[in-house]
Amino acid sequence: MNGNPFLASASTVSAPSFYADRQAAAQAVRMALPMIEAAMRDTRVGESGFLYLVIMDPASSPGRDQFEEAILYEHAVGDPQQWDADYAAFARGKARISWRTGIESHLVQTAYPQLLRETDSTLWGTACLDGYVVASSGANPWYDEAFAMTVAACLRAIVKGRALSESRGLVL
Repeated sequence: MNGNPFLASASTVSAPSFYADRQAAAQAVRMALPMIEAAMRDTRVGESGFLYLVIMDPASSPGRDQFEEAILYEHAVGDPQQWDADYAAFARGKARISWRTGIESHLVQTAYPQLLRETDSTLWGTACLDGYVVASSGANPWYDEAFAMTVAACLRAIVKGRALSESRGLVL
């Protein structure tokens, strides 16, 4: 961990993912951070200079688990003490919609508004990739979406590598 007080506690879903654990999520964020940090210096990407990421446990289920317990990992880019808005709350709101629906938040907002609830965020910037749900907040939403997808793709690669290295029946 990086000492960030906003990081979620260890996942307590009823049947957490075996390979997609907190360490894998942290590794995925570390892999994506050089790109994200470089992009955040460009005001065309976002003017805040801050970003917050939320990664959901892919083994969690909205019908079985509480949202807060299904958060696998969270990470702040930039000093949260300097934030001009609550990027963590924004990212969690986006993550909640995509975790509940299994659909990226932009698509829910534009194509499936019937899935929205009164308390849902109207912000977008998530990725849903093969069961991996990642949300990002702090940049323009199309970049939030790109950063979330990058982290999701890195996590998917890490999980595939772990599973193959343990030879638990997976094949190339």
